[in-house]
Amino acid sequence: MKFMTIKEASEKWNISERRIRQLIQDGRIEGAEKIGTTWNIPDDTNKPIDKRVKDEIEFRGISQKKLAKE
Repeated sequence: MKFMTIKEASEKWNISERRIRQLIQDGRIEGAEKIGTTWNIPDDTNKPIDKRVKDEIEFRGISQKKLAKE
């Protein structure tokens, strides 16, 4: 199995290294292993869904109700 580092995952998923460390700490990246001081993430792991944003439309300030009326 191939692994990628936090830096490589950061570039692949277009999120910060700090955010990846937080996702690992929260147990949201399956298969991540710490060997010594380095985190190894399986190369075939998908980017976790961002739970901080419930819905792209609501995030931009447009509610579902407004869209339904239009």
